Amino acid sequence: MLRFGLRPEGLVVGNRRIHYAFVIVAVATVMWMTSSSMRFAVAILVPQMTDLFGWSIGFITLGFTIQWMLSAALSPICGWLSDRYGVRRVMWAGGLLFMAGMVLTGIMTQLWEFYLYFGLLLAAGMASFQVTLVSGVTLWFRRNLGLIMGVLQGLQGLGTGLAILMVYLLFDRYGWQVTFWVPGIAGGIILLALTRWFYNEPADRGLTQWGAPANEPVRRLQNNAVAKLRTNVFLKQVQKTFAFWNLATIHGLGCAGHNIILILLVAIAIEDGISDGMAAMIYLSLTVVSTLTRFAVPVLADIIGSKWVMSVCFGLQTLPILILFVAGDSVPLYFLFAVLFGIGMGGEMTAFPIINRQYYADAPTATAYGWQMMGAGFGMALGPVAAGFLRDITGAYIWPLWLSFGLSVLAVVAIMFLPSTRHLQLPDWEEALPPEARGNVGRAGATPEPAAAPSQPAAPAGATGDGDGD
Repeated sequence: MLRFGLRPEGLVVGNRRIHYAFVIVAVATVMWMTSSSMRFAVAILVPQMTDLFGWSIGFITLGFTIQWMLSAALSPICGWLSDRYGVRRVMWAGGLLFMAGMVLTGIMTQLWEFYLYFGLLLAAGMASFQVTLVSGVTLWFRRNLGLIMGVLQGLQGLGTGLAILMVYLLFDRYGWQVTFWVPGIAGGIILLALTRWFYNEPADRGLTQWGAPANEPVRRLQNNAVAKLRTNVFLKQVQKTFAFWNLATIHGLGCAGHNIILILLVAIAIEDGISDGMAAMIYLSLTVVSTLTRFAVPVLADIIGSKWVMSVCFGLQTLPILILFVAGDSVPLYFLFAVLFGIGMGGEMTAFPIINRQYYADAPTATAYGWQMMGAGFGMALGPVAAGFLRDITGAYIWPLWLSFGLSVLAVVAIMFLPSTRHLQLPDWEEALPPEARGNVGRAGATPEPAAAPSQPAAPAGATGDGDGD
């Protein structure tokens, strides 16, 4: 008879034990799908918000800007808290804020309420998960991080696609209030319930990372004096490198470029004469296609190196924008754009956790990733509001499209200045630590070792195949 259970070391299916790291991936995937999908799905309601409330495109996009701006500001703080005190405490607050923001947005009537409920409360809830989930998962895996990030981010994209479909159907049948109350209340309950299963690090379960050597002792990476010291010392050193600031800049430019499209694509299509339902399906197609590259890009970055994979993806979110200048009311051209742009956009966002591992090995990178997410957040914030007011001022979407194109081109150029991922950027950063605070992994360099048999997993910290000479 098949037995199923959950033990401290992980899942038990029959007589087979599965490391708890994979429970963490499953929990993180559902939580990320739940917490982040609505901010993109609501974009299909931008034209309806103009009809319902009488607000201009510029003032509507300002609400999205406030949300992303606050998320950006909170990202390094959440990473800082995660590195020092663990992710679970941050998540409890995030679940409650998510639920409150969604419920209150459902009953708003004034523009200031939109800014407060959707822009501030919901942003604070989402920020509690966007850094902590990714950085938390990376602590559980020594090997195959690219594959794990691909699964996590790919399913998050699928969650966004499902949320778009849900928002469209709920709004079409039940109106504004139900559109926010149903996913808000249900999503908040899911987030709070799953938090108890998300442990900060393997040591919380008496485990080592998946893929660590069998003889490696259990050691804490967070929530102690050594973890705080390691985080402070690493952050001071990494902030002196060009790559640290360039990665945040690249994420900011790329996100500014594609978020203009994400927020305004439905409105652009409708203005070109495409029906509301078809415009929503075009947006849904873009999201579904991006799910494929969300999965594939971390895997490829893990195998061949992140720099050139990022270059290709950023290029593919740039050139397809030119299609929109000539698309008119052609549905096939809009779908062609959605496919090509979706490929690039999905890959634009998902290589950053991998390049952090390739550059910095097992250093405490949650805070560094938080800074990159802050750059992304500011880009996501400033791109749409600039494009929205350009639309209000000029009366046409051609200038917002040129703005998106230009920002993405700048991101491609910035990627060319990144150093190779074949070498660690701070291989000796732990020399600034006292001996008792130094780790015993992640210091051998970035060249991958041959894979070992499953019973004796290889453990090349930070050495996730960095390929062919980027």
